[in-house]
Amino acid sequence: MTPPSSLSYDAPMKRFTFALALMIIVFNPPVQALGVPGKFDYWTMVLSWSPSYCNSSSGRRDRQQCGRDRAYAFVAHGLWPQYERGWPEYCTRKAEWISRDMLRAMTDIMPSNNLIIHEWKKHGVCSGLRASKYFTLTRKIFASIKIPSRFKRPNAYIRTTPRALKKAFLSVNPQLKANMISVQCGRRKDRAILRELRVCYDKSLNPRACGINEQRACRAKTLTLPPVRYGR
Repeated sequence: MTPPSSLSYDAPMKRFTFALALMIIVFNPPVQALGVPGKFDYWTMVLSWSPSYCNSSSGRRDRQQCGRDRAYAFVAHGLWPQYERGWPEYCTRKAEWISRDMLRAMTDIMPSNNLIIHEWKKHGVCSGLRASKYFTLTRKIFASIKIPSRFKRPNAYIRTTPRALKKAFLSVNPQLKANMISVQCGRRKDRAILRELRVCYDKSLNPRACGINEQRACRAKTLTLPPVRYGR
């Protein structure tokens, strides 16, 4: 027979363990690697802040995107097929070859050949589309999102907040609502550098509320956007 003291300890511990496991599932949605092309729930358009990348160790080595006079601000990082919880990547179909002409055609909004190829292999193949259609769709959605004038080509650091950044985008994009946008800056809660802005769409390309994948958004009190690079 189990002593009463053990019973009083085990029950709360089991409840705590179950709650902890549930939190891990909710806040760390599983990646569904090797998904089936074309089988997903919604799209996420990812706009990355190029100067933040260019200030990183990887960016400093990327002369195509971050070299002299590469004055990029928001760029199309990628268009991601998403599940309601989790996402497919590196899907089962062999990735189609990306031609030089296709690379050249995309570098005005995706300013790195390595980025274009990587996004196609990791995310684009999972869309079930041919490469030409996938990149045409990427351009169409990117072009539909208006960039507030303050964030087009700043030549000085911008200091703002995640809420103010989102509000600025909502003010010039009346088709969007707050729950359709997610600001990403890592896990810092004091001061952080903007990484990217995510905007969610259904499969018919209508803006929609983002899923659980985008709920871990920027919580920093102050958000910094480095200036674009001019002649560096």
